[in-house]
Amino acid sequence: MHLKIDGLEFSYASVPVLNDIAIDISGNELVSILGPNGVGKSTLIHCINKILQPTAGTVLIESKDVKEMSIKELAKIVGYVPCASKDAFPMTVVDTVLMGRHPHSKWGSLDNDLEQVYKTLKLMGVEELAMRPFNELSAGQHQKIMLARGIVQEPKILLLDEPTSNLDIKHQVEVTRILRDLSRKNNILVIMISHDINIASKYSDKMILMHKGEIFSVGEPREVITEENLRTVYGVNAKVVFDDDRPHVILKDPETPSPVFDEDNKNVVICPESIVTAQPT
Repeated sequence: MHLKIDGLEFSYASVPVLNDIAIDISGNELVSILGPNGVGKSTLIHCINKILQPTAGTVLIESKDVKEMSIKELAKIVGYVPCASKDAFPMTVVDTVLMGRHPHSKWGSLDNDLEQVYKTLKLMGVEELAMRPFNELSAGQHQKIMLARGIVQEPKILLLDEPTSNLDIKHQVEVTRILRDLSRKNNILVIMISHDINIASKYSDKMILMHKGEIFSVGEPREVITEENLRTVYGVNAKVVFDDDRPHVILKDPETPSPVFDEDNKNVVICPESIVTAQPT
């Protein structure tokens, strides 16, 4: 599946949010969108799935402008899972996830739809919740069921707004790995917004780093997650190390002085400890 965004712009009233966004991605990949709060990540996803109408530019899926697609036609191709949905459906988990099958439903399809629902619940490791009332679930269970509802839609492009919010670290890793494997197994382009740089770096095929409403960097994790990029985009000093050829970010305490190097940038002249403890003579 090919997604191409060209010259995309969006403004809320007179306040510009996105400026000249250009993205060209395709295939069965997990792509993470990163950037500080308010940079336009959710707005970008909402322009892709027609929740918002761009003020300029185009969004093309398989060379077809989404403006020309009906909502139902788009729903057969693009799935969307919002960030920490507050929906409280007075129905069972099975019925909640079954709602994701609506774009494909037709007369006599219920048995197949239910089969897909239970298959997806098993994939997410929550099949034991099938007959539980949705509105009685914990925040983490709630999030997994919403993910299941997006996956059961069997989209070609799956958009996720912070899919691991409300999950503990173990389940954040588990869900992100499931999404990566799902992209390969089901030939889906999975695009997720993430605030956890390290988990996103570990599992993403590509990363999109946004800054001030624009695309700042696009590429493989090792190309995007650099100390200079983190300093520019997030305003933090960090050390980037590599584990299995994947970047891992170690944040530095902003109140701890950095070491001072000689003119060849090889040898430490003054270390942080001596800066902190030095006393005037």
